[in-house]
Amino acid sequence: MTHRWIEIVVGRLVTDEDFRRKFLGDPHRALSDLLGRGTHLTPSEIAALVSFDGELWGHGAGQIDPTLQTQPLKA
Repeated sequence: MTHRWIEIVVGRLVTDEDFRRKFLGDPHRALSDLLGRGTHLTPSEIAALVSFDGELWGHGAGQIDPTLQTQPLKA
């Protein structure tokens, strides 16, 4: 079950610009918000996600078809 949550979080990181921006600014808070909404991650999974080079998520997002990207919220 937890592997599925990793897939969901990684998917959000490469398709959701707002979430990616929040994660890059404060990864622990962004993940804590997800945990508060029912996402299940172990402490080691959180540490692994946080340890990735942040540029990876932006690079991955640049490789995804724009139609699969979540549109950023307008202020």
